[in-house]
Amino acid sequence: MKNKTPSAKAQPAESPMARRADWLSRYSYRLRLSEQGTVISVGDGIAWISGLPSACLDEMVRLADGSTAQVFHLGRNRVGAILLEQTTQLTAGTSVFLTGNRLQIGTGDILLGRVIDPLGRPLDGAGSLTFEAYRLLDMRSPPIISRDFVSQPIYTGNKIIDTLIPVGKGQRQLVIGDNGCGKSTLAIDTVINQRGKEVYCVYVLIGQKRSAVASTIDLLRRSGALAYTVIVVAEANAMPGLKYLAPFAGCTVAEAWMTQGRDTLIVYDDLSAHARSYRELSLLLRRPPGREAYPGDIFYLHSRLLERSTRLSVSQGGGSMTALPIIETEQGEIATYIPTNLISITDGQIYLDHRLFVRGFLPAIDVTRSVSRIGGKAQHPVIKKEAGRMKLDYLQFLELEIFTRFGTKLDKSMEKRIQRGQLLREILKQESLSPVTIEYQLAWLIAYNEGLFDAIPQEHIRSALKYLQEQVDNSDLNIDSGRDQWKRLINAWLKQYRNEQAA
Repeated sequence: MKNKTPSAKAQPAESPMARRADWLSRYSYRLRLSEQGTVISVGDGIAWISGLPSACLDEMVRLADGSTAQVFHLGRNRVGAILLEQTTQLTAGTSVFLTGNRLQIGTGDILLGRVIDPLGRPLDGAGSLTFEAYRLLDMRSPPIISRDFVSQPIYTGNKIIDTLIPVGKGQRQLVIGDNGCGKSTLAIDTVINQRGKEVYCVYVLIGQKRSAVASTIDLLRRSGALAYTVIVVAEANAMPGLKYLAPFAGCTVAEAWMTQGRDTLIVYDDLSAHARSYRELSLLLRRPPGREAYPGDIFYLHSRLLERSTRLSVSQGGGSMTALPIIETEQGEIATYIPTNLISITDGQIYLDHRLFVRGFLPAIDVTRSVSRIGGKAQHPVIKKEAGRMKLDYLQFLELEIFTRFGTKLDKSMEKRIQRGQLLREILKQESLSPVTIEYQLAWLIAYNEGLFDAIPQEHIRSALKYLQEQVDNSDLNIDSGRDQWKRLINAWLKQYRNEQAA
């Protein structure tokens, strides 16, 4: 009986004639033993199959009607599979065949600027994709010996994060908060800020409405960020299996670049929807439910995904994959099941508070609940020195401000600290979709520490910051320029601003 055994290795893109010649060179007659199963029932993105005793977990199966599925559950007398491609002809009684293969996705630079689904199929109508290499979706994370310390910063363009909650390349920093607090906006800002920094980005949209997906794509395209970004989409109306596989597909794409020695950034927006899709699949396949009806291995699901984000050692290419998983809370409660799982897995969290959002403090990052456990080691020494005790002083200011609400009489030193805290809070405000350079970050840090903003009324701070940003962008200074030079120029710029305002 004729049989063609596909090569397990990724093949380079060749002409159809070359592929046919390669197929003929390996052509042979031999006996082939195969198993044929039968679909018992199908519904809700799940197919129950009988007659496949040799099926393995995560193995791809081919159905006679053209549908494809992945083995997700092994029972005594039947197999549960999640449907990835489903035709209208799929019914009970359809024949099923094992493929012996696990799910793979194409990787490479050809994906830059494209929108794909978790199977690697284009969704943007910009033509088909021809891949030179494929990688398995579910792979083991790099071993400890292949990793290196997080030692280089990745700049988000956000004043609060880059100075008070720094993130390093290879770090996993959780973005957590209620719905509508600006989590996705913060992630998009970070992607936009990677322009010109040789960082490839992957943005994974899980369970989002089509309008939200279109808005994200449009924002990235208008900002020029789509040129170095891949968007992996599993919409809200997609099958549960695709929503479950979406973050693994995005991780695989970024991981391929990381193994080539490149720096990558991946955003999972969001893992709350991913956890719900996994719960849906598990309940449909009659797995025993646990806390909040989630299966017992939900922690392992997210840990094995996020553990693949790391910084590789020089011997392994020195690449990195920085992860920004987004998780949604309800009424600010971070002690629920999935948020606590993600907090314990990641290297820190950026907490966005709905109350700050309502008050108009944007981005609504709660500094008191946000932390970066390893990012400080990757922060640039100049920024780290200037930021210094700023976070601690700001937290103390927030406590002091509470006492002023009760009419407490304060001495002059306390009043000055409160005024400085109010000034810093005004400086930290930032409009959405407007990331700033690290040179500008250093400029306002020096100006604040030297008291150069003290002579400017608080209602004019925003315009002064905008003027300072324009001057920094037009100057030749960089972050390694001497502090005295920075101080002299900043002082001159702000003096010129005050003169213009007085005139």
